[in-house]
Amino acid sequence: MNKHKRHEILSRLQAQNPKPETELHYNSPFELLIAVLLSAQATDVSVNKATAKLYPVANTPETLLELGVDGVKSYIKTIGLFNSKAENVIKTCRILVEQHQSQVPENREALEALPGVGRKTANVVLNTAFGWPTIAVDTHIFRLSNRSKFATGKNVDEVENKLLKNVPKEFKLDVHHWFILHGRYICTARKPRCGACLIEDLCEFKDKTSD
Repeated sequence: MNKHKRHEILSRLQAQNPKPETELHYNSPFELLIAVLLSAQATDVSVNKATAKLYPVANTPETLLELGVDGVKSYIKTIGLFNSKAENVIKTCRILVEQHQSQVPENREALEALPGVGRKTANVVLNTAFGWPTIAVDTHIFRLSNRSKFATGKNVDEVENKLLKNVPKEFKLDVHHWFILHGRYICTARKPRCGACLIEDLCEFKDKTSD
């Protein structure tokens, strides 16, 4: 995969979707942070269903703290790993109140210090809420990057580093969203829809399908 192919891939994805957005529903950096924290090993659809009921009741660190762990659980029990996620939500809210004036910090180290927030979640928040050119590598991005040979790596860190190195500056802000959406709906895990793919001729995947 050379730089000319990569540039053309990104140009086509940009032309198809000039202003991509996350499919998680949120109205503030805090709502986004909690939604991303809840989305680990869960679908965005399941998270949105839960937060649609939770956020009208509690959408700030203080109001979530008032709900408590059991209160949060009652809203997110349809999401996988809801017990540990509820604990992390409450712990995170407490830290935000006590250490960050109830605001989501625009700082990688501070974000990654929050319970349940790893590098991927921090990258999503920094990119989507604050406009940083970070690239969060989830399962969709990892699969698409390796399958297409756009950025190969044995783990998410290797893929992230290669993407940061090989994605031109003008595409860095949006590539995270383009790749997630493409991996979610076109370059799917079990059987990629190569016949419906706008970058099929540029992709270096050997076992392409006709669908």
